[in-house]
Amino acid sequence: MTKKPTPKQGAAKKAAVKPAELVGQTLERAFDPLATVLKRAALQRADRRHNDFDTARPDAAPAAVPGKPGLMVSPLAVPFPAIPPIGGVEMASGRAGFYKHERDDLLVFRFPNGATCAGVFTRHGVGSAPVDWCKRHLEATGGEDVRALVVNAGCANSFTGKPGADACRRTASAAAKRFDCRQRDVMLASTGVIGVLLDDSKIAARLPEIEARMTPDGWANAAQAIMTTDTFPKGAYAEAEIDGVKVRIAGICKGSGMIAPDMATMLAFLVTDADLTPSVLRTLVGLYVRNTFNSVTVDGDRSTNDTCLLFATGASGAARISRVGDKRLADFRDKLEDVMLDLAHQLVRDGEGASKFVRINVDGAESPASARKIAKTIAESPLVKTAFAGEDANWGRIVMAVGRADEPVDRDHMSVKFGDLWAAKEGQVAPGYDERKMSAYMKKAELEVSVDVGVGRGSATVWTCDLTKRYVEINGDYRS
Repeated sequence: MTKKPTPKQGAAKKAAVKPAELVGQTLERAFDPLATVLKRAALQRADRRHNDFDTARPDAAPAAVPGKPGLMVSPLAVPFPAIPPIGGVEMASGRAGFYKHERDDLLVFRFPNGATCAGVFTRHGVGSAPVDWCKRHLEATGGEDVRALVVNAGCANSFTGKPGADACRRTASAAAKRFDCRQRDVMLASTGVIGVLLDDSKIAARLPEIEARMTPDGWANAAQAIMTTDTFPKGAYAEAEIDGVKVRIAGICKGSGMIAPDMATMLAFLVTDADLTPSVLRTLVGLYVRNTFNSVTVDGDRSTNDTCLLFATGASGAARISRVGDKRLADFRDKLEDVMLDLAHQLVRDGEGASKFVRINVDGAESPASARKIAKTIAESPLVKTAFAGEDANWGRIVMAVGRADEPVDRDHMSVKFGDLWAAKEGQVAPGYDERKMSAYMKKAELEVSVDVGVGRGSATVWTCDLTKRYVEINGDYRS
């Protein structure tokens, strides 16, 4: 068993934590008891859903869509779902010209008076101008009366200093004039190349045309407009009941590479016609992002622009909910988590060059945080990921990754399992280990690896994909 750090070593390790990370960790620990209960329930629901995960999604991949030219649609792609209009929201997309090739790269949502909003953003040390804008104005308004969202693909507007911030302000001003609201009532998001200043005049020039084409039924086009190296548009939908009234929840996201927790590198926009106060939205999105978007990883790299925004229009006619613990919200909480987890899984399915969708389970850890770190280390190990790509059940690489996570483990009680097949038990090769069966299992498109590290009761799950030659090709050509 590994040795625990001395008090002096522990203090030194804490002192090395960046202030921003320390704040984030403190906020997570500060969740009230209700949030802890909800988090436990969320993990249990995720486990129940995963019992059928080999058949949870149809095998058919959608036709090619206007992302980056030349990219093949991921073999793990899933069809875009049928998403009906969500009361109170309209949207439209258009071409602003951030890409050389012909495609939509601008998306605008319009919300009604009284719509509420909450968000979770990247913890990246650099950040971006649109992330700064949203965080500042959500804090200023409390998330009340958000009226619009403007998203562009092709330019991240990150690491652009004051000129980037000015571009955000002008974009929000142009949208506010079109939709008769204040600048601070406009949320912004960008994705694309870092270090390139946003040409906001391209957005302003297209707003009149986009406003004229606003529709409540444009989810598929919206998802396509925000794609970068994505090979298929990503969407999810669910219906729930609040006090006997049906409410709808819809979401879209983008992300394919530079995907890692805090947050899983992406843009995600979720809208419901439920009537929820900003405080309820903040708790829900903060709670469920941990076991969804923050529990997937493609390559271990975190983006400067990660944004997840949750909007509530209140147009369903359901009762207004002002407490996250309100019993009437139980079904909604479950369905919101379903939508977020569905979108998070689609990010992994579209991992750049991915051919395997992999679930990593870690049990028997000292704590949930320890289990999570071990699972992430396994999921982000290039040696593990290339073994998945080569359909090689090289469980020794799993053990290697567990050991280098620098978390407490008991080597002599460690076990490793691929699907239902034991590779190792109690610190040695499992009795009856069958290489032929292991090799056959590794040929599946969806894999599950479970590790028990033998020191406690902490557990965690992370979803990832394999690492193929296509990942290098896609990222080598990213700016060309």
